[in-house]
Amino acid sequence: MKRSILTKREQEIFNLLIKNKSTKEIALALNISEKTVRNHISNAMQKLEVKGRAGAVVELLKLGEITI
Repeated sequence: MKRSILTKREQEIFNLLIKNKSTKEIALALNISEKTVRNHISNAMQKLEVKGRAGAVVELLKLGEITI
């Protein structure tokens, strides 16, 4: 089985992001703070070596980490 680049929580967040959920909506859905959501997104962007959420989504799609 292929090991994911993202943590389980980062995957959950990006799966909600591609459903056009806001940071606030993601925080409410996962019962975490908006700052924690932003931290998870930042950590994922660093791992992927991209700037911005859109760049992270594109890279994750290319890698097969998320699907639309």
